[in-house]
Amino acid sequence: MRAEKTRARILRMPNRLERIIENDPKFGIEAYLFVFEALAVAQKLFKHKRHVTGKELLEGIKALAHERYGRIAKSVLNSWGVHTTDDFGTIVFHLVNAGLMSKTTKDRPEDFHAVYDFDQAFIRDYHISDESHNH
Repeated sequence: MRAEKTRARILRMPNRLERIIENDPKFGIEAYLFVFEALAVAQKLFKHKRHVTGKELLEGIKALAHERYGRIAKSVLNSWGVHTTDDFGTIVFHLVNAGLMSKTTKDRPEDFHAVYDFDQAFIRDYHISDESHNH
């Protein structure tokens, strides 16, 4: 997936996001904005300047959620209507269909299917780093 616009530019184009949410109100606007932020994280993690795969984007999502929300990451994502990696796939393809993200011919919604379990990824696998104790 590749962001065609920066987050700031997206925020100036609320009509597209509002239309997405009107058509499918399952997910909060925060979830869409978070995906854009996670895209930048995934691009850094995998050293890509442009395209990342669905699985790479999901790793960026997990990394950003751990960094930003820590132990409550799963609860935060759930509050936005996001409960599975498949939900992130739905969000990404809503953004693609709205022209806010692009995809390659190889990218499919199935790329996001059951990539990781939220309980495992955000609760059992979450560890407080030693750095957080030093501040």
